[in-house]
Amino acid sequence: MRLLKPAVLVCSIGFAGAALAQDASVMISSPANGAKVGMSGVKVHYSVVTGPKGDHVHFYVDGEEAAVLHQLKGTYTVDKLKAGDHDLCIKIVDKGHTPIGVEKCVKVTAG
Repeated sequence: MRLLKPAVLVCSIGFAGAALAQDASVMISSPANGAKVGMSGVKVHYSVVTGPKGDHVHFYVDGEEAAVLHQLKGTYTVDKLKAGDHDLCIKIVDKGHTPIGVEKCVKVTAG
């Protein structure tokens, strides 16, 4: 009986954390996943709901941080991409710049 109570408590905490993550979201409206794009001036249109744990977002190109964005809705322009496939990602982070686990990525082909 004593083992059951802590197990139920852990389950409840896990559910609460999941609920907080559900309150946050990232949407990239363009380019679409799988889109062919140019090698410069690629505009990424996004909209973010940070939820209770998030503060702002970081933008990544192929896993490398490219920008810190404080606007929760807008456009970010990628200046240069090499020919080939790329992952463009937006991650919600807290005030300490730590990702909270909510992100959206699109794969594009430049060239």
